Amino acid sequence: MIDVNKAIATSVKTGKVLFGVNNAAKSAKLGRAKLILLASNCPQDTIDEITYYANFSSVPVVIYKGSSIDLGIVCGKPFMVSALTIREPGDSDILRLTETRESIEESEMTATEETDA
Repeated sequence: MIDVNKAIATSVKTGKVLFGVNNAAKSAKLGRAKLILLASNCPQDTIDEITYYANFSSVPVVIYKGSSIDLGIVCGKPFMVSALTIREPGDSDILRLTETRESIEESEMTATEETDA
């Protein structure tokens, strides 16, 4: 498992990231993001909107387990961060979050298919 907080901090320092819900929604619509992280206390309608557009452009969306305050602290910012858009991961291995999630979803689908048969 990767240390998510360390990977986020490294991405912010060495990669190209955007902060904020508006940037996340725009990047999801245009498909310019490699990953979008949303804080756990982000409003549900915002999560739904960003996820909706991200599904069309195949941009993975991950819900960060901490609040927007926690995400801001991990990013090294003196403000809350509800959404973090990763355009370029830099030296970070943050994109492995999506690989792990996809492999979990695939194993769940395989288990469901075996149960149905």
